[in-house]
Amino acid sequence: MSQSEQKENAEQPTLNSEHEHNGVSVNPRAVCNACKRLYRDPKILPCLHTFCSDCIGQLELFSVSSRGGDAAEEDRPAVTVLCPDCDSEVDIPPSGPEGLSTDHLALDEVFLETLVTDGPLGCDLCGEGGAESRCEVCCVNLCEFCCQAHRRQKRTASHSVQRLEELKSRGRLCRPVLCSLHPGKEVRLFCQPCDLPVCLECAATLHRDHRCCPTRDVIDRHGDRIRELVTVRLRPRLDRLKDSLQKVDVSQEALQARVDATANEVRAFARGYASAVEAHCLSLLHRLEELRVQRRNQLHLQRAQLQQALSDVRGGVEFAERLLSCGSDAEILSAKGVTLRRLTSLAESSYDPNPATVAPDDGSSISFMPRESAGVVEGYPVVGVINSKAVDLCKCTIEGEGLQRGREGQQGHFTLVCRDSAGEQMARGGEHVLVSVVHKEKKNCTVETTVVDNSDGSYGVSYTPEEPGVFSVWVCVKAQHVKGSPFILNVKRKLRRHSGTFHCCSFCSSGGAKDARCGCPGTMPGGFKGCGHSHKGHPGKPHWSCCGSTVEQSECLPQSVLAAVSPRGHLRTVEL
Repeated sequence: MSQSEQKENAEQPTLNSEHEHNGVSVNPRAVCNACKRLYRDPKILPCLHTFCSDCIGQLELFSVSSRGGDAAEEDRPAVTVLCPDCDSEVDIPPSGPEGLSTDHLALDEVFLETLVTDGPLGCDLCGEGGAESRCEVCCVNLCEFCCQAHRRQKRTASHSVQRLEELKSRGRLCRPVLCSLHPGKEVRLFCQPCDLPVCLECAATLHRDHRCCPTRDVIDRHGDRIRELVTVRLRPRLDRLKDSLQKVDVSQEALQARVDATANEVRAFARGYASAVEAHCLSLLHRLEELRVQRRNQLHLQRAQLQQALSDVRGGVEFAERLLSCGSDAEILSAKGVTLRRLTSLAESSYDPNPATVAPDDGSSISFMPRESAGVVEGYPVVGVINSKAVDLCKCTIEGEGLQRGREGQQGHFTLVCRDSAGEQMARGGEHVLVSVVHKEKKNCTVETTVVDNSDGSYGVSYTPEEPGVFSVWVCVKAQHVKGSPFILNVKRKLRRHSGTFHCCSFCSSGGAKDARCGCPGTMPGGFKGCGHSHKGHPGKPHWSCCGSTVEQSECLPQSVLAAVSPRGHLRTVEL
């Protein structure tokens, strides 16, 4: 870089975030993203992002490690920094940022930006006239007089000279690449062994023994490699990445739209549900008020009836006591009839002062059940009901034969139905039900029971007695016996299973065997020992060969019992 260019770069002001200079928008390709100023000695990092050389030198080190390889590089640690643009880990050459490749395209942008923003330029040769042209080889701005002289000189006559106005209008500037070791010398050759562009002096001295070719001879081969990577591999990947990114953006927008719509649905649901809950709350309070008025009216009526009964009983007692204490025998006898009728009527009245008979409703049966389903209100399911029913132990009923009789070893069942004072079945469960089955003679013989709450006011009870006999069954709700408890349960012994065959006759079931016998009293002529159809003693229907019973689903009675009831006095059982 020439001294004039270094001076120009040193004097560049810092640009704001919008890249503006003297009120004119600045080309972002001419601005360093680190210092926000026009590039000064721009260098290309391995990630292909460009920064000023001194900006790269000020980057915070990411890692430092020892280098392997040449002895000259052993004392120089390997330095890695993070790119400010892409956050990639990039290695800095041992020589520092100066060892990175210079971004000549950025220098072109900086110079073009200088032409556009700094106004008229002076002539770099005479320093007097205003510059109108620029020599792209010598990199100098020329006035009209110097431009003509530049073209007349034999050494510079072939240089490409462009008018500054044309350069500004094109928006693109092609500047020659000068050698960093030989100022003013343009890089025109390429050293193939070193894979490095060089100037003529470099090729004659430092690369004297190397094969150096003009850049125009090798540009196609090296440019094609870059072009192939871009066209064949990276451009399709770029398109795929763009498509994928677009899909992600579309999905993100769709996600946000779906979330917003769902949030609106949630808010609408919450508002509707809150409205339904509020309406249900008002309904519960209204129901509670109705119960209060109803129970209050009942108490008022009960109070009035009790007051009337009290007044009647007090009047009768006072009259009778005054009659007995103050009346003569004749007076008592003359008033005896009407007095006895009245006193008898009062004594037989249903309004007995016994607390067990007259139990005023104190509201203890009213309760709120927050978890009970209350149906649907305004399209929303709600919970919470006012319960005003109380279990009346005198109205509870028990259904099922398993409460009166059972069978040893077989499971018995019965159902307890809890009812209120009106005899209606409770609509909910949750009552504390206790069932106990105890042998009446063997107090230590108890039967394990199972109670299942059906959640509808009914409770299923099951038990399995292990012994026959008479049992006492206690059925309690809220630690109090229901009406009829304790009950008497008769458990019969286990059924004796049949050991024979349920057949029509021993002749058929044995295939005509003469020795086949049967538990029935039937006989056959011809030496047969069992029964046959229509012969003497045949029951006339299918029967068990072990006991002669004609009922298929029956108990096999012992032979001693059969002998006592059999006309023949004895039976023989034969397995067929």
